[in-house]
Amino acid sequence: MRKRYLAAVVGIAAMSSALVGCGGLRTGTGTSTSTADAAAKPASCSDANPYLAVALPNLTNPYYVAMKQGFEEEGASAGFKVEVQVANDDDANQLAQVEAMLQKKPCALALNAVKSEPAAAIVKAANNAGVPVFTVNVIVDEKALTAQGATIMQYLGADNKAGGTQTAEQVLKDLGSDAKLNIGFVTEPDERPVVIRDEGFTEGMSADANAKVVAKVDGNVKPDDSLKVTSEMMQGHPEINLIFASTGPAAYGAIQATQGKDVKVYGFCAAEEKLTDSYPACVAQEPEDYGRRVVQQIVIWKDGGTVEKEILRPLKMFTKPDTPGPGFVG
Repeated sequence: MRKRYLAAVVGIAAMSSALVGCGGLRTGTGTSTSTADAAAKPASCSDANPYLAVALPNLTNPYYVAMKQGFEEEGASAGFKVEVQVANDDDANQLAQVEAMLQKKPCALALNAVKSEPAAAIVKAANNAGVPVFTVNVIVDEKALTAQGATIMQYLGADNKAGGTQTAEQVLKDLGSDAKLNIGFVTEPDERPVVIRDEGFTEGMSADANAKVVAKVDGNVKPDDSLKVTSEMMQGHPEINLIFASTGPAAYGAIQATQGKDVKVYGFCAAEEKLTDSYPACVAQEPEDYGRRVVQQIVIWKDGGTVEKEILRPLKMFTKPDTPGPGFVG
């Protein structure tokens, strides 16, 4: 399994003793009501083939490979000249790449930020250039946006909280509503969408009075890091019998770390990984579809239509013995 993943991928630690729900969705868009044309459109939007700038974190994660394909194919179909820049998970690099693309006067910027807080500077740079920002997947930190005096046109991504809740409901369906569960999280505390997933799972699991969170570790959205920290977490907390993996790479690492142990892994899907007794269920996003939908939203805006401030897409549940396909990832 790990070899198969690493062929495509070379490349979320707090303690909790009870399950307590917290926080709501904050995307940096303000309310989720619709908005009309919030700013004058760049002149380039009237070009025969408008230039569309796209910024992605990496292409080592299959998630972004699929999203890139969605942007490029839908963009070409819509008549855009699409340029995709990949930051190799470096915030400063992503800012520099976007600043360079802004010099080319794009009609719009589609941004999947490396990290939530530093992305506010990218949004501000686009605002200063008069270019609307359509964000996808990674939520730009609202406090950072406020500090920068920056605004986005739209956020589109998974309904992460619902995904976490869905997973909890499946756990209780599979194991019982009163099962004694000692839970470990393999998460990424610096990414707001992932934190929201954790919140949804936590709230869902609160229905079981015999379930408690024992530990949380930062898997850094990388399979090797997740394998290492999951192994360490279980050594320190051998009572753990269930792991919630908040991302696909976290699921890969957790599956590896729990082989031969009486521990079940639930969470967000590791693409092309078969569901088994020890990895019974997962929920998946559709990043290629997200890329396509962002392009469609930009077209609506460019043509004078109204776009929603926030679009949350449902997640697909897979259960054993399913195998999520390459386009279905956590």
